[in-house]
Amino acid sequence: MRLDEHAAAAMAAGLDRIRSEFEIPDGFPADVDAAAKRAAERTVGAEHVDRTEVEFATIDPAGASDLDQAFAIETDGNDIVLRYAIADVGWFVQPGDPLDTEAWNRGVTVYLPDRRSPLYPAALSEGAASLLPDVDRPAVIFVVRVDQHGGVSLDGAERAVVRSRVKLAYESVKPGDLPPGFAELSARIEQAESARNAARVTFPEQEIDLQPDDGFELRYRPRTPAEEQNAALSLAANMAVADVLMGAGTGLFRVMSEVDERHTRRLRHTAQAFGLDWPDDVSLASFQRALPRDDPRTLAFLLAARRASGGASYAPYRDGVRPWHAAVAATYAHATAPLRRLQDRYVIGAVLALANGEAVPDDVEAAFERLPEAMAGGEQRANAADRAALDLAEAVVLDGCEGQLYDAVVTDEDDRGARIQITDPAIVARVDARHVDPGDQLRVRLVAADPEHRTVQFERVS
Repeated sequence: MRLDEHAAAAMAAGLDRIRSEFEIPDGFPADVDAAAKRAAERTVGAEHVDRTEVEFATIDPAGASDLDQAFAIETDGNDIVLRYAIADVGWFVQPGDPLDTEAWNRGVTVYLPDRRSPLYPAALSEGAASLLPDVDRPAVIFVVRVDQHGGVSLDGAERAVVRSRVKLAYESVKPGDLPPGFAELSARIEQAESARNAARVTFPEQEIDLQPDDGFELRYRPRTPAEEQNAALSLAANMAVADVLMGAGTGLFRVMSEVDERHTRRLRHTAQAFGLDWPDDVSLASFQRALPRDDPRTLAFLLAARRASGGASYAPYRDGVRPWHAAVAATYAHATAPLRRLQDRYVIGAVLALANGEAVPDDVEAAFERLPEAMAGGEQRANAADRAALDLAEAVVLDGCEGQLYDAVVTDEDDRGARIQITDPAIVARVDARHVDPGDQLRVRLVAADPEHRTVQFERVS
């Protein structure tokens, strides 16, 4: 929708209130900006080998300039070898300097529709540390071997100077733009996921798509095929990294619990209400993978499944404990987005040391104990701000539409009423409707929309 002057002002003012309410930094202190500019001028030396002859490429959203990853793919017999260049943020940020202190306060980059609040200043995140095309950049290269069955192993890690040849965009990339082996690598990782009964489905995301003509669209965004395939590259690298950390008895891992039996039974009722056939002998993970991606019922079911699974978190290595990520069905670490996540810088530092026969630095070992709390705070703040922005957009879209009727589907019910999903516009809300089940179709009327307080109110009609 194109925003009129009143709606545009309400949206802009609302986003500013969200930044204030959730303490989302809008800019950096002067000393942090100054430290970033000094760091950006740092030149690489003997620590970084020259790998500019390798034809790396990046693939990201079209407008992205904070590029964490570049890839190059080759074959070695029956194996595929992924050279995954990751922005060497640890080269620029020194322990205890203003950049480091500020990053610990933030935890993650926070994305809001009008602009983002980055983990590091633009001089680094969009400049000297970003793997932009046609410029030399310091990076850590993970060499990941993927066998015919999707098994992964880390063949090495090194600091290097790289030069990306092209910046590809999810929205416009064509299969011919991608290197040979890109799709095959993804297929092997998917094969391995099926073999270990991993879910790792892509949950639908309700998002705000800003338009260039002062408008925006609320929508449920599916991943593009190229985005799905690129996710397999990160998964392969992160699983290989996790294996190295586990073997050394150290590290920080991404963990998520299984959906428990009670919630699984409820999800079976949800599937039945949606008219989805879930055989008794099929696991939740297998059922989710088999759902048709172009069926709107899949959208509603996956939203319900995401809420049932609970959230993911970080956990440091503990003797005798195998950290587990239920959606991946494996031990898993994050090491491929250091421009956007604080903890990745430390995991990269640990793996770089271990892969080269060195001890993990003491400051990295100590950080693994502190990072779960710092990351939880950053992620909670980012998620709360994201949800508030969606609430704001919903209220702005519906402001002035009081009295209109909408078709809705119940996705969940609790003591606060029924959670409903409206497809057009893409809105998730609540309504006072008792004795309903997930999958029930309702007709609702908009009672009120309040952009200032980011609220909408519906009543059930039928």
